[in-house]
This record gives sequence, C-alpha cells and structure tokens, in this order.
Amino acid sequence: MKHIHLIGIGGSGISSIARVLLEKGYTVSGSDRALSSLALSLKDAGVKVIEGHSADNIQGVDLVVRSSAIPDDNVEVAAAHAAGIPVLKRSDFLGQLMVDDTSIAVAGSHGKTTTTDMLASTLTAIGLDPSFILGGVSTSLSSNAHAGSGKFFVIEADEYDHMFLGLNPSVILITNVDYDHPDCFPTPESYMAAFCEFTHHLRPDGLLVTCEDQPRSKSLLKELSKNQRGITYGFSPLSDYRAANLKVNSQGGTSFDVIVQKTSSPLISVQLRVPGEHNVLNALGVLAVVHQLGLSLEKAKDALFQYKGAQRRFEIIGESAGITVISDYAHNPSKIRAALAAARQRFPEHRLIAIWQPHTYSRTRTLEADFITSLQNSDLVIVTDIYASREKPEEYSSMQIVEKMTTVEAHFIPRFDQIVTFLKSILRSGDIVLVLSAGDADQICTRLLDQLNERKD
Repeated sequence: MKHIHLIGIGGSGISSIARVLLEKGYTVSGSDRALSSLALSLKDAGVKVIEGHSADNIQGVDLVVRSSAIPDDNVEVAAAHAAGIPVLKRSDFLGQLMVDDTSIAVAGSHGKTTTTDMLASTLTAIGLDPSFILGGVSTSLSSNAHAGSGKFFVIEADEYDHMFLGLNPSVILITNVDYDHPDCFPTPESYMAAFCEFTHHLRPDGLLVTCEDQPRSKSLLKELSKNQRGITYGFSPLSDYRAANLKVNSQGGTSFDVIVQKTSSPLISVQLRVPGEHNVLNALGVLAVVHQLGLSLEKAKDALFQYKGAQRRFEIIGESAGITVISDYAHNPSKIRAALAAARQRFPEHRLIAIWQPHTYSRTRTLEADFITSLQNSDLVIVTDIYASREKPEEYSSMQIVEKMTTVEAHFIPRFDQIVTFLKSILRSGDIVLVLSAGDADQICTRLLDQLNERKD
C-alpha cells in the first residue's frame, strides 16, 4: 500500500484528505509548522504527524500532497522533486481520490461547509455511509472526513487556488457566487469565470443544482451541455424547489414547507434547529439533491431536524451570567450578514455585540465598504487587528475601517486580552457576544467565558 505524505496537514483541507486515506488503508504521514487540533487528532488516529518541515520527512514516501499554502521552495517539496517523488497539489489529487464514486460537490462563496455537512449527515442518517470531506468539523458526524462504504462521496468544493477544478462531480450544488479571495481572483469577472469553468467539469450526464434567488449562481445553468440537467431552489416562485411559510420554531430555528414547481401542496414540511434564512436555503438545496437522487425525503427531514451545525458555524460556545458567547467562521460580508441575521432570529430583543477579526489584507482592503455595511445589524462592533494568514503584513490597518463606521458604535481593539477586559466592563445579562473569525480570534470565546465564570464565583 502506498505511503502518502501531506504537507500542511494541520489545515482543514489537507487534514480531511489524510483521514480519508488513513481509513482507506494507506500509510499516511504529514507535517506542519505548528500542530493544530486537527493534526493532533490525526496523530491520535495513527498518522505520523511531524512538527516542522525537513527533507528527512519524505524518506520512504511514494507520493507527496501539499496544501495551497505551501510554497514551491518548501524544503520537503524541493526534496521530493530531487528524489523523483511526485508532488501534487490538493486540487490535482482529490479527483483521483473520488474517481470511482458518485461524487456530489458543494461549492459557493458562503454556506458550503454547512451545506456539505448537512448533506453528508443526511446521507449517513439514511443509512448510505457516504464518504465525505468537509471544510470544518461536523458536530453530527464528529469528524471533518470519512471513507465510507457507500457509493456517494460528498465534498466541499473550495474555489480558492482553483481547487475545485480538479473535480469531475456527478452532482454540483452551488449555493451562491459572491466575489471573494481577491488574492487569487483579481477581479469579480475572474472569480465568476472560475465557477463557470467548474460547471464545465460536471460529468456528461450530471446534475447542477443552483440557487434561483442568486443571479450569478442561476446563470451557471447556461453552461450546461445537452445531456446535463439543471434545477433551482430558493424563495422565489420561479424555483423548482421553493421554501414557503417560514416560521421561527420552539427550537430557535426555522420551520418551512417545500413546494415543488407547478404544485400547491407541500412536498414535505421541515423543522430546523439551526437559525437563519441562509440555513433554510442550505437545507433546501440538500433536499433538492436528495429528491433528485430518488432517496427518502422523510428520512432526510428527520436528519435535518437533528442537525446541530458544524464547529465554528454559529457554534454556541457557552453562557455565563446571562451572557451567551457564539463563535462563527464568517470572514466575508455575506457570511457576516447571515451570522448577524441568525443571531437576531435566535435572540430577538437582545443586545448583539459583534467581534470581527478581518481575514487577510487583500480581502479586507478590497471589500472594505461591503464589510462596513455588513456589520450594521449589530448594536456594537469591536474590530481586531487583521489576521494576515498566508499574506505578508501591510501598513493598512483595520483601524481605518473603524473610523469609517458611522452608523454603529465601533471600537478598534487590536489585542484579544484588551477585548476581554473591555467586554468585562460593559457586558450585562442578556447580551449576545458573536465572534466572527476565520483566524485565531475564536479563542476570545473561551477566554471571555473563563473571566465571566470567575466574576460569577
């Protein structure tokens, strides 16, 4: 059996591949500059995980897979090339991993992790044991990846670095197309072109499912060839699958009916525990796929009612002294809007305090005006320093954004300890603290709760 080494094994994309390979019986090793919780979990499962990069790490390896964040001059990449060991990017490898399966790829600017998780959880509940790769850890499935025994392979199709162009899915579900990743796509047109190209990777007899309410997503139906099918879902009466009669339910989520085009009676009525209209759309897309595959909608309905969300996707971390602390991965304007709307639905009449950690200089600078408007649904905003991620630090500062926030009370507080101290001085019972971060600001949640618990004692 091949020995496959993964560089950047602590990241969500590469760690999920490692877990699938391990469950398939491969010898798996990996390295990263620091060991994340995902990497440590793999180590516990039997993967040889190494902290730091070294040419020695690829001895005895048959194939190397690297994340998009790993540069060409990485010492392990260079050593592999010198030794004649093939080196593949994630995008080049994933297609090979799924070639024998009925693959379902979920793509979009936002909502794809939750939708992929919902779909994988639903197929699992139906009893089909699908393989899956997620961009986050599923609360329902207790993992971010699995090599199942069934015929379906569900994957979160990431557009960054054109990863999704390595896939040739049987089904593509596209939630939305809102411009993002300016470091990879310099213009909105280049971003849209990537989604068009991805649609061309659909198998000749494949199915494309898109959101009717989102014009750019819907426009991808024009890319289909003669033997491919396309359907839509959404709130619009023009949708093939429409969500109607939305109501907030006793679980704090939303109940709704699914109406199929040209019919008046509901196909099925659904209750969700997770809040927000964006999650209604996510669930509706899943139900459209399930119905098109000829699977049980009743079992799907039950699975969606049990669905509790993925980690760091509107994840309620805890409550102390009447203050609720929530972590959300939102890092572009559309995601922030959705997270704030969900908080307003779940906690009406409560004061909502948003802590936003801008993610990458290129995204923050390019989408600055949209970020400012996206945060207006909060009562108070705290903005941290920019999380550089894969980019080099710049002189551009998030303080410049705060200075332009004139319609909501906003504070620039760069450090996490300063934020916790400030919050302790202003929080009162009933407040909701929502941390919006794809970086490391999620640690504010536990730090704050620890401080609040100490104060309560």
